[in-house]
Amino acid sequence: MLTEQEKIKHLYYRAAFGCSIHKMPYSVSLQANIDALLAPQQFQSLHIISQSEVDAVKAAAKSKGKEAKVEVKKMLKENIVELNEMWLNEMIHTSAQLQEKLALFWHGHFACRTPNPYFNQQYLDIIRKNALGNFKTLLIEISKTPAMLQFLNNQQNKKDHPNENFAREVMELFTLGRGNYTEQDIKEAARAFTGYGFDALGEFKFRKAQHDFGNKTCFGKTGNFDGDDILEIIMQKPECAYFITKKLYQFFVHDESVDENLVQDLAQKFYQSNYNIKQLMSLILKADWFYDVKNVGNKIKSPTELIANTFRLIPTTFDKPNSILFMQRTLGQVLLNPPNVAGWKGGKSWIDSSSLLFRMRLPQIIFYDEELDFSPKAYQPEMGDIKMKMMDEYVKKLASKKLSAKVDWSKTFVYFSNKKDSWNEIVTAVLPCKIDGAIAKIVTQNADISTKENEIKSKLIHAMSLPEFQLC
Repeated sequence: MLTEQEKIKHLYYRAAFGCSIHKMPYSVSLQANIDALLAPQQFQSLHIISQSEVDAVKAAAKSKGKEAKVEVKKMLKENIVELNEMWLNEMIHTSAQLQEKLALFWHGHFACRTPNPYFNQQYLDIIRKNALGNFKTLLIEISKTPAMLQFLNNQQNKKDHPNENFAREVMELFTLGRGNYTEQDIKEAARAFTGYGFDALGEFKFRKAQHDFGNKTCFGKTGNFDGDDILEIIMQKPECAYFITKKLYQFFVHDESVDENLVQDLAQKFYQSNYNIKQLMSLILKADWFYDVKNVGNKIKSPTELIANTFRLIPTTFDKPNSILFMQRTLGQVLLNPPNVAGWKGGKSWIDSSSLLFRMRLPQIIFYDEELDFSPKAYQPEMGDIKMKMMDEYVKKLASKKLSAKVDWSKTFVYFSNKKDSWNEIVTAVLPCKIDGAIAKIVTQNADISTKENEIKSKLIHAMSLPEFQLC
């Protein structure tokens, strides 16, 4: 059975990106911490560029030849990298931790990528703004983003030549899962989504001339449906609530051992709440079973969770802007660039021989300024998306063989220097579960005790290099 402090730590590993050394949460109760995570937060867009700016530089390039076009491509990919890093920075520093953790979940659920930074910005705003809101609203807004419409080819979905790609993924990956629809349902839904596109300003456009206004029969219902009608029909099916609830359970509770009775009960309440995400998360985070020992320290941190957790514990800034991108690519998760429409597999797929070694050595590489001897994983384009290969080209331009960083140890030293047993306090602060006593003895014996600060630093880096730090 977990202590109150252990429950709070578990809460922050799952509903946030770990505890922040600047504001450890143990001075208030578990309930107060849950309430704080669920509390409404003022939304702020991560604005980097407008579509008019994108269009302006593209237009200028048309009249200036090949060299100008190369510069435009460089600018656009730098914008995407900037947005990537701004979002990761938000995950590390924001007080809206649950909102950003859920946005990461929705990014994997509504997996999407586009070489247009403005489209990325719109898409990211929607999943962040609606992360703790209503799933219906989120689904409808996502279905009208240029990023998703472009990614799933709905811009080419016209009444005389329906394109089924968007309708298929809406049912298979976004709402129902396989086995809960027929091929005929997809064909009819595709007709309903004809004419859904976007204009030159990057805004949703319902193109009436390309829409099929004939009757469609989908899930046993017949009418002159458009795409919004189809989404409403889908969300009337309890299977939709179950599908979403199970994915949330796997993300926040246990990705392998799913308690079907709990999921069914949660899904029913989610459905009855008209798809209220905040209410569902409240039920999960306040449940006794969420803090059961079997659900603690059993999930492998995604690369994003690992990076965010590391820098919430030890504030760090990098000299080179592509250092973060290098880490993401080497670990296997680049934000705004999922491998395909199904998103990242997660779980044990995060770990292979190369990424595990890099994970384990990352604290030494950064905090001891060690040289790199790792290369990013080879890019494997899917769905014909060669354009996103530019991310790899950008990463390979990492000029230094070190991830040169400025590390702020001040508050970390202050926090641990007042503790009687610094090693046990470090384990309590950074590891999701207890470790073997023999390991603790080895770490203690090999710690640099030349100064109190060096002792804290060496013990903390040792702790973050243990296999247990890879878990949450």
